[in-house]
Amino acid sequence: METTVAVADVLAQSPSNNARRLQSRLRGLVGKAIADFRMIEAGDRVMVCLSGGKDSYTLLDILLSLKRSAPVDFELLAVNLDQKQPGFPEHVLPAYARSLGVPFHVIEQDTYSVVKRVIPEGRTMCGLCSRLRRGALYRFAAENGITRIALGHHRDDIVETLFLNMFFGGKLKAMPPKLKSEDGRHIVIRPLAYVAERDIERYARTRNFPIIPCQLCGSQDNMQRVAIKRMLQEWERDNPGRIETIFASLRNVVPSHLADPAAFDFAGLSGKEVPGSADAWLDQAQDDPA
Repeated sequence: METTVAVADVLAQSPSNNARRLQSRLRGLVGKAIADFRMIEAGDRVMVCLSGGKDSYTLLDILLSLKRSAPVDFELLAVNLDQKQPGFPEHVLPAYARSLGVPFHVIEQDTYSVVKRVIPEGRTMCGLCSRLRRGALYRFAAENGITRIALGHHRDDIVETLFLNMFFGGKLKAMPPKLKSEDGRHIVIRPLAYVAERDIERYARTRNFPIIPCQLCGSQDNMQRVAIKRMLQEWERDNPGRIETIFASLRNVVPSHLADPAAFDFAGLSGKEVPGSADAWLDQAQDDPA
């Protein structure tokens, strides 16, 4: 353990060529995602949600690097939601933000007690925890002139969510790189959308981020997401590049070759009027003994 820390310290202080190449790669991928989806525009006030995990540290670090050479001027504000988890080291994130010279704010809301009280022991806490966090962050954004809310979800998170929705929700849906909140008041962006988790893990080690382990949602081994992640890791091990190919499919959707009549006008393909309604055709099919 001491050797690993020492190596990370050296890389953080005097980055190796590999570390510099990795940072350049991440900058390129994040910059491309921002450009492809117009995530950040001139004058935006971007709130970076800093949890203390590797993903949010990497997000803030790369956005700070891009800000110095970006073609447009924008603000960055790091925000942490203190959920009052027992043992949470409250000093770590403020000290880290100060070391970077980044404006930083802590939102205090005891979502931990709410989740522990409402969710039975052994059940997944992630859904309720996520809704409570989202509400707190949206309120802060509305009250402080935030125009973009940046989250640290990466490419693997997006692919995992695709399979979670397919396997357990019966929907072909993932995490979009950019979305508007249901009330239309907020734009949420995921600048790490093109970045693989393994690259974030490597980058976090080279930067020696002060990682804070999650003791709530992230500590549950029985989550469906854990099973999906394990499945994808096995696929990737047996067929390197599989996750990248699956993500590419999300950028190459062919609605006419799926089965959603709301997404594609299948009824109009005949080129002529069809007597009766779609329900009539269904009734006929059901009555047909063949």
